Amino acid sequence: MSGACPVCGTGVLAGEAFCENCGHDLHSVPPAPCTACGAAAVGADGYCENCGMLQPSGRDHVETEAAGAAAVSDRGLRHSRNEDAMALLSVGSPTESWAGSPAGQGAVVAVVCDGVSSSPRPEEASQAAADVAAAAIVKRLADGDDPEAATREGVRLAADAVASAARPGEDSPACTYVSAVVAGRHVTVGWVGDSRAYWLGAQSALLTEDDATPGTHMLTAWLGADAGEVVPRVRTFTTDGPGAVLLCSDGLWNYYPEPEALAATALAETPLTAARRLVRMAIEAGGHDNITVAVIPFGQGDRTQTTVAFPKERSD
Repeated sequence: MSGACPVCGTGVLAGEAFCENCGHDLHSVPPAPCTACGAAAVGADGYCENCGMLQPSGRDHVETEAAGAAAVSDRGLRHSRNEDAMALLSVGSPTESWAGSPAGQGAVVAVVCDGVSSSPRPEEASQAAADVAAAAIVKRLADGDDPEAATREGVRLAADAVASAARPGEDSPACTYVSAVVAGRHVTVGWVGDSRAYWLGAQSALLTEDDATPGTHMLTAWLGADAGEVVPRVRTFTTDGPGAVLLCSDGLWNYYPEPEALAATALAETPLTAARRLVRMAIEAGGHDNITVAVIPFGQGDRTQTTVAFPKERSD
């Protein structure tokens, strides 16, 4: 004997190409051991075949920036994987007709989705929804659509993407959704579920209303094949003052639901530093869930008066 198979531990002879016990290719790169028990028997699905622990992935902690905005997502302390997802994109030079912004000023699009843990493959649902929605919103804005129409189209395509991920014989993957389009003096938010959007400034406020049974986390709306007809709520507001738009999953607002507490951190730092600090605050408060935060700065100067106006929700 000259060694042991790195997968099953059976003794192997020098020059052997395959393990006679498990068939492992002895010339291949040895698999990384399980982070929990140290066994080398980690399956292609990412689960340890010895202790059953799901192995960490590249999504355990993710950071991204675009056009001055930033987003951070973290697995937290209790979950074995990060089932949240985010997307942050920018689109340049929108026309004044849809954005109400000065010529040449672009828009920032942010999406945060939270996979429903009780559904299969929630991490796939959230990532598909975030990626598809952000790309669709940017495309529709670039084509000249107004932000509300672009948001509705983004949600529609995200819902289709999640629904199409369902496999025969299993429950449907599912996730929540919240997005923001920030351009000029206007912010458009859209949501399905209990991921939230906040305005943080002189008059900080929660911009969304949870699609959940009051006092619980029982969702009344979500993205998924079993969700029925998905009708997003979309709302636009305007502001004259500086501040920030914050999107987050419940991993943050479970600990810090009040906008004033969020503003104290988000407005005192750069967007990336603020997002990192808010994630760290949630982890230090218990980190029971995945945490995702997107911070989009809004406005310039040192004005302290902020005017926020909510139009009636459109029914079309």
